[in-house]
Amino acid sequence: MIQRRALSQGRALVQCAIFGYLLTASATGQESLLLKAATKGAETLLQNDRGKWPLYSLKSGDTWLLDLPNGKEFDASGLLLLTNGTLLTLSDRGPTLYSIRIRPETNTAGLVPLTNYFTPAQLKPYAREKFGYYDSEGIARDDQGRLYICEEANRWILRCDPATEKVERLDIDWSPAKKYFSADRNASFEGIAVGGDKLYVANERNSPVVIVVDLKSLQVLDHFQVFPQTPSFLGTHYSDLSWHGGKLWVLCRQHRVIVEVDPQTRQIVSEYDYSAIEEQLGYQTRYPVGVMEGLAVTDDVFWLVTDNNGMPRKSALDDIRPTLVRVARPRPRPETPR
Repeated sequence: MIQRRALSQGRALVQCAIFGYLLTASATGQESLLLKAATKGAETLLQNDRGKWPLYSLKSGDTWLLDLPNGKEFDASGLLLLTNGTLLTLSDRGPTLYSIRIRPETNTAGLVPLTNYFTPAQLKPYAREKFGYYDSEGIARDDQGRLYICEEANRWILRCDPATEKVERLDIDWSPAKKYFSADRNASFEGIAVGGDKLYVANERNSPVVIVVDLKSLQVLDHFQVFPQTPSFLGTHYSDLSWHGGKLWVLCRQHRVIVEVDPQTRQIVSEYDYSAIEEQLGYQTRYPVGVMEGLAVTDDVFWLVTDNNGMPRKSALDDIRPTLVRVARPRPRPETPR
């Protein structure tokens, strides 16, 4: 466990970094947006004393490069670990779910499409209302075995029942949380998890928030925000959610951390910094943003997967495959009696 940073040092670092950023950035539209995000993130850090929960630094783990289906770009945008140990993922270019098949004694894994879930025929009733392609992001599963995905461009939650092989769009009244919704169709629903009779949906960025939905009434019960101790100069992005052990786990892409959240108190319990792992992967990026967009959690490990936006690793400039990462999950240290 690494020690909590001194707040005064953090403030100084933030001020220096933002000042330097403002001096060097040009006036292009994209960089202007980045500057706004940077300023917003800095203000949050300067104005709030971060919590005192344990902060762990994750060490390098096992990695597998994922095959590109039909040789085409595949930007993984979610992870789900089934009870039988199967890992599912999907791309942000369609609703198809894929089973990840790790090849023994190799650093590669295949992607096998699941042809009975979220098919064109099952989604046909919603075709006229669909804006563009299916920008699918997160995956979840409930206790009845039904599978969920969130669609970003239309802000849809879709549920497929394997027993009936039917897909339904959940008619959720989002009114209590609409003030957080951006007009940017690429700053919308990014992660999803199910815990008991509650659905948790991550509104990614601009106004990041976790929305809690009652699966019986389809009413929004609550919404909340969590901010890691680790600073981010580009604001907060929630890029995936996972449910395990009665806790909600939030992937914070810009902070490059995973936070464990108590669903009752809405407070962070622990935080796990994977920045060293992402640095080792060495993906090129067009802008200074994180690349992790899939998270699955067990008692012993974290699974992560990259959405590298078709960009290669610095060590292999002709290879745009995403990477699956498995890293040991640190155990909390027992408190020493006083």
